Amino acid sequence: MSGMPQLLQWTFISECPVPDDVNALLVDGERAVAAYKTIRDSAVFTNKRLIVRDAQGLTGKKVEIYSLPYESIHMWSTENAGSFLDMNAEVELWTKAGAIKINLRKGIDIRKLDRLIAEALL
Repeated sequence: MSGMPQLLQWTFISECPVPDDVNALLVDGERAVAAYKTIRDSAVFTNKRLIVRDAQGLTGKKVEIYSLPYESIHMWSTENAGSFLDMNAEVELWTKAGAIKINLRKGIDIRKLDRLIAEALL
């Protein structure tokens, strides 16, 4: 699996409230479960997919939205140095399109993320 191209890399800075405007992106039966601040915007886990918003340019007016349906994830891994709130925790998702890496800043509960992904996929 490690020979798979890495498509994207995101950094989650901290858990945050679900942004109000994310509701406009949700389909029937979809609900937001958790949200994280990223360097440029936010990431929202729903019961069906991961939505990552990435503000572009200096003004941040242009926004790119990534939508990763959980059904496209084949496998995932979580890694940390063993301490509960580790500096260098990361999540890697292997998808039909390639690998996606999520770096987690200190203070993010990696086990909560693990559970979110497991509940969505299993």
